[in-house]
Amino acid sequence: MESVTESVLTFRDATEADVDGLVALVESAYRGDSSRAGWTTEADLLQGQRTDPEGVREVVGSPDSRLLTVEREGRIVACCQLEHRGDHAYFGMFAVSPGLQGAGLGKAVLAHAERQARETWGVREMHMTVITVREDLIAWYERRGYRRTGRTTPFPYGDERFGIPLRADLRFELLVKELS
Repeated sequence: MESVTESVLTFRDATEADVDGLVALVESAYRGDSSRAGWTTEADLLQGQRTDPEGVREVVGSPDSRLLTVEREGRIVACCQLEHRGDHAYFGMFAVSPGLQGAGLGKAVLAHAERQARETWGVREMHMTVITVREDLIAWYERRGYRRTGRTTPFPYGDERFGIPLRADLRFELLVKELS
């Protein structure tokens, strides 16, 4: 597979017109059989939706958030949310098209997001939360400079906007990276 970092990527802020395409991308990366083509699937942990049009619209319209949309040859292939939270930025809603995972696109998007947060808001840290049982994903972030904090929050059981859990031990752990 050709490295996607070598191809031309267009980074831009999402608009209202992107909402349906972004919902489809996020769902394809995390839920159902299509997500199994990539390694970020949560299909064995959660069923139901990962996000919905209202949630994406909320991020697009928030003055403290940006939903970075990444295009390749005119097609949305990745996205991530950046939210300004005082002295740090929060990184979330990260999705890479399953068929393009493993070729460097995620690494390129994460690096771009970190630069944007630092340059736009002057923040010194990036924060994110990851489901604790996602050891492979946490290890991927650790290789990119994120550290586990041991600070966890419960999964929102009973709120189907975040999915339908298939196990009872889901928690989020805060990961932090210094942006020098």
